[in-house]
Amino acid sequence: MSARTPDRFNEETATYAVKGADAPDLEAGVAAIRNVVRTLPTRPGVYRMQDARGDVLYVGKARALKNRVTNYTQIARLSKRLQRMVAQTRSMTIVTTNSEAEALLLEAQLIKRYRPPYNVLLRDDKSFPFILLRGEHDFPRVQLHRGARRAKGDYFGPFAGAGQVRKTLNALQKLFLLRSCTDGFFNTRDRPCLLYQIKRCSAPCVDRISPADYAELVGDAKRFLSGKSTEVQARLGAQMQDAAERMDFEQAAVLRDRLKALTFIQGSQAINAEGVGDADVFAMAEKEGQVGIQAFFIRGGQNWGHRAFFPTHVADVPQDEVFSQFLMQFYEEVPPARNVLVDRELSEAELLAEAMSARAGYRVSLSVPQRSARRRLIEQASRNAVEALDRRLAESTTQARLLREVAELFGLSESPDRIEVYDNSHIQGTNALGAMVVAGPEGFRKGQYRKFNIKRAETAPGDDFAMMREVLTRRFKRAQDEDPDRDRGDWPDLVLVDGGRGQLNVATEVLEDLGIEDVCVVGIAKGPHHGRDGREVFHLMDGREFQLPVNSPVLFYLQRLRDEVHRFAIGAHREKRAKAMGASPLDEVPGIGPARKKALLMHFGTAKAVRSASLEDLQKTPGVSRAMAQQVHDFYHAR
Repeated sequence: MSARTPDRFNEETATYAVKGADAPDLEAGVAAIRNVVRTLPTRPGVYRMQDARGDVLYVGKARALKNRVTNYTQIARLSKRLQRMVAQTRSMTIVTTNSEAEALLLEAQLIKRYRPPYNVLLRDDKSFPFILLRGEHDFPRVQLHRGARRAKGDYFGPFAGAGQVRKTLNALQKLFLLRSCTDGFFNTRDRPCLLYQIKRCSAPCVDRISPADYAELVGDAKRFLSGKSTEVQARLGAQMQDAAERMDFEQAAVLRDRLKALTFIQGSQAINAEGVGDADVFAMAEKEGQVGIQAFFIRGGQNWGHRAFFPTHVADVPQDEVFSQFLMQFYEEVPPARNVLVDRELSEAELLAEAMSARAGYRVSLSVPQRSARRRLIEQASRNAVEALDRRLAESTTQARLLREVAELFGLSESPDRIEVYDNSHIQGTNALGAMVVAGPEGFRKGQYRKFNIKRAETAPGDDFAMMREVLTRRFKRAQDEDPDRDRGDWPDLVLVDGGRGQLNVATEVLEDLGIEDVCVVGIAKGPHHGRDGREVFHLMDGREFQLPVNSPVLFYLQRLRDEVHRFAIGAHREKRAKAMGASPLDEVPGIGPARKKALLMHFGTAKAVRSASLEDLQKTPGVSRAMAQQVHDFYHAR
């Protein structure tokens, strides 16, 4: 929700709960709801239905709480899905709001927080990338940005993916010669870097361009990202003509190359969005009980990519409700365009637009285009939605067949819903860590990947068996503490460990020590030719081992799982190693932050000089107080 939301209502002061009995049946659920109805006002709000343990089953909003919640007591009118929900309901939590739009915003926030099993859920592990032109520097840097938008500057997005951002950043470098380096790199340069040599940076770090001229380039970049590329093109053309008339053919050639880059970007748009301005385009397809929603992101008439979404928990839910729930959850973190175009009329279109406008801080319109370029965009999005859903269904069918074969191969009672794969990574015992990746019927669940820093004293550096023991012990001990009843879906049906009989024995011992007897563990090791023939050896808990034919689809699937955990473990290890290489001995001093560390290094030159400095010299450091100087001195000289 936006930062202004707490000013509109306070959930803690507006919340009250009515508890009921915990008998697991439909009559008990209806009785609990009726007990709540007697206390409800007829004002707008949000209600949460909870089971006997207090876990949230469903989050809903209402224009009039009393009228809406009363509907759940009329069992004959409810779908089978809602009847199952009522049968599990034992208590409700009510939040009153000032308007239905506020209730809609709070509903989306709570759905994201609790992930209730009876709500339509937008499951997407990827945050949307933006382009950021930082604003706190004389020579602003252009960069890719994900996450909270706390840094000062201008944000342009969202883009559908990092690939689209990098393509645009590449164009910005060619067109406007803006720097992409960090401030630390910028401050230490005494000569231009390679980007200046290949004409992708104007080298402001060594004063090859004045602040005023660089500011003009920044302005052109902002106009380009805002959709005013024609204006930028005219300006570059005039500058090239002027340079040619002055016989400055080298500068004219540079401007010509920039014009070529701009023309290429204009001509490489996958869709024609000219005249559309800023718009988010959505179209939905439904087939075989699954829903696919295609999104196009148009900013300033430029196509910033597209992405397909597949909401879950959509069975027996009206398409109108699915679409509305999707939009509110989608815009929980992403700022909406001023125009949101959809392929069908929604019953709550006005309410959705009001809620999105309140969150964004500007007017957002929600409409169904009937003609012109906007209608063509909707038609193209609809075709893409159908094609994406068809691909999804085909992949699901193939994936389901593979999982059935995996279950048969390893003797599982049913197809695994959650597969966990483990691997370790280190270099001679340094920067050691373990990695876990998760896969299921829908593919890899990247939001559930985990890294384990090896930190126990008894784990000897470089001991792969001890590292695997620590990782698995921590993982399953935590699972026992946090989900002992195994009803959250976080327990694996199959565990794959990268390695042979030794790693498998370690995993088996860990599970036995924890009293876990019903989790299947398999070791996957390279064959006698170190995997060059693609014939991995599978080690089972009962002592058997076997290989699969080289053309087996199940072998390819299991190899993909193993390769993914390799990739994740190695990437995490490299990240940890790079961080360690950039660490400073001054990081050991408690209470010293980046600013004071930089001040000390700038004053003394090296960390070694700081360690040997006297208290008087430390106190002379600009930006370091007497107390901090004393703390640094005592830290080193107390030893």
